[in-house]
Amino acid sequence: MIPPGFIQDLISRIDIVEVVGRHVELKKAGINHKGLCPFHGEKSPSFIVSPTRQTYHCFGCGVHGNAIGFLMEHSGLGFVEAVKDLAQQAGMVVPEEERSPEEREQAAQQKQKQATLTEVLERAGDHYRRQLKETPRAIDYLKKRGLTGEIAARFGMGYAPEGWRSLASVYPAYDDPLLAEAGLVIVQGEDAAEQRRYDRFRDRIMFPIRSVQGDVIGFGGRVLDKGEPKYLNSPETPVFSKGRELYGLFEARQGLRAKGYALVVEGYMDVVALAQWGFPNAVATLGTACGPEHVQKLFRFTESIVFSFDGDAAGRRAAGRALEAALPFATDTRTVRFLFLPTEHDPDSYIRELGPEAFERCVEQAMPLSKQLLEVASEGCAMDSAEGRARLLANVKPLWAALPVGGLKRLLIGEIAKLAQLPEAELMQQWQGGAGPADTRQRSDEPDYIGEPPPFDDYVDHGAPSPPRAPRRDQPWSPKPGGQGKWQGRGKWRDRGEAPLPPQSPRVEPDGPADNAVRMLLLHSDWWDQLNADDHQLLHELPGEHGALIAWLERRLADHGPEAWGEMQADIEADAALQAGARRIMKAMAAQDEHGFADLRQVMNRLWVEQLRQQAAALAARASEPEAMARYKQVQEQIKALLLSAASAHPT
Repeated sequence: MIPPGFIQDLISRIDIVEVVGRHVELKKAGINHKGLCPFHGEKSPSFIVSPTRQTYHCFGCGVHGNAIGFLMEHSGLGFVEAVKDLAQQAGMVVPEEERSPEEREQAAQQKQKQATLTEVLERAGDHYRRQLKETPRAIDYLKKRGLTGEIAARFGMGYAPEGWRSLASVYPAYDDPLLAEAGLVIVQGEDAAEQRRYDRFRDRIMFPIRSVQGDVIGFGGRVLDKGEPKYLNSPETPVFSKGRELYGLFEARQGLRAKGYALVVEGYMDVVALAQWGFPNAVATLGTACGPEHVQKLFRFTESIVFSFDGDAAGRRAAGRALEAALPFATDTRTVRFLFLPTEHDPDSYIRELGPEAFERCVEQAMPLSKQLLEVASEGCAMDSAEGRARLLANVKPLWAALPVGGLKRLLIGEIAKLAQLPEAELMQQWQGGAGPADTRQRSDEPDYIGEPPPFDDYVDHGAPSPPRAPRRDQPWSPKPGGQGKWQGRGKWRDRGEAPLPPQSPRVEPDGPADNAVRMLLLHSDWWDQLNADDHQLLHELPGEHGALIAWLERRLADHGPEAWGEMQADIEADAALQAGARRIMKAMAAQDEHGFADLRQVMNRLWVEQLRQQAAALAARASEPEAMARYKQVQEQIKALLLSAASAHPT
């Protein structure tokens, strides 16, 4: 874990104007600097960078944060990577984590291997670019596809010659094992004396695949004429995983923010052609179906994704897989849409024939996720029969269950109920084992009282019943039949004659919100990317075992993507430094965790309240300073807003 003190020292030494100014053109505006926001398209600058507060804020889209948060949001870096990047700029050394010498040595070797492989791949990319300039046949092919030299240079496109060993002239030793490890050379035969080596890519237009940081990590090659396979990708290597990477994401970073959405297409050529035609926000999967890690990565850069597919059967199947991948990340603040082109077109051919304006209209009319979900579920179902509607419910339930808790999920059950010709409350009862959203009757486990809900501090985050509900002011109140209870305030209840509530399963309560936050993220690691950069920093700054577990989790996510707790448990148990903390926190887990992301959001609000109260106490000690008192009032307003949000977020 990086000590919080080091983070504060780093932020105080870094000039945020210089950091942001490398990516945004800033102009002096009074004591601040102003520019066009890099996170959304705008014509009038509303993006403010404050050197005195060392923060940035956009009055157009609301993004804000410090230098660390800017690098995380703009460059797609993780918290640790952003800290290391800034520390290097400031000439500071990030304190080493508490790892054994063997672990440090292994990590250093892995980092060196990755750097070496990217250097090898970069050299191959330079070679392919030179070959493209010297090969009229390849240039003519790109011109016929309508591409300019400018767009080819922007994407670093090249050409792999027809020869079997053209890379032999690029590297000092063609038998260097690194060439095979980087996926550039194929080795046949086990006996070293009889091994045969040859270039993987031959007579192909080459598309370098870059990481989010801009390093070449692999290649895609397309045949010029007829041949199989039409597209050929680099194999899996220590620096390249097809299931995690997206072609064109590095080049599309600015376009994603300018256009406001990511356009996911199926081929390299579509990405390049779309960029030339005014859609620099296009990316493509690398010969695989769009998976959860692809969606998760895109949502680091934008809140809206449009999947573009051919209208044929294969395109529909691909859309179904993309839908399943997107469902867990479809929060109420994000949008996912599906665009189906005519069967005779892909995005490249559609734009060349009908123009970019026509394609833009297609994007605007793209099908929302909710409608696509219902269409996929109802395919093949005879809706005029009970059997067909029952089949619809069987198809749609796992899709609906994959959605995160929120407004979209609750609204969709109403749409599903209409299709199935069932009462909404009854369907909700079946699927959730509780009253539906339209059922306003008082629950049997609610105390009968009148008055305001208890303060936020009295709520228990993990395993507690929902806070009691005050009756509406415009309705008369009467106690439940048989009960004459009276609300005493501060969470205390005096029962007068009512039967006791049924006993609940025994559960060990965690110590506080830090335990809850860490536990929820270990159980639902895919929620990490639904938190913002400020939340990430707050979690990293948690003291002791909590911060250490968060640092471990983020490294794990960077290496493996979201995983179930069972997949991570063995590795975390093997780490002596983390074992005790993980066991203590996870022992509070119920037999079946039923929390949603909204519960994590409430826990994060509690953590923010704690931090803000500490700030308020420090500011109160400087009451004689006008600036301190002004800031104190702001902090108190923030605390009040969080407490109100917490109270209103509990279900009624």
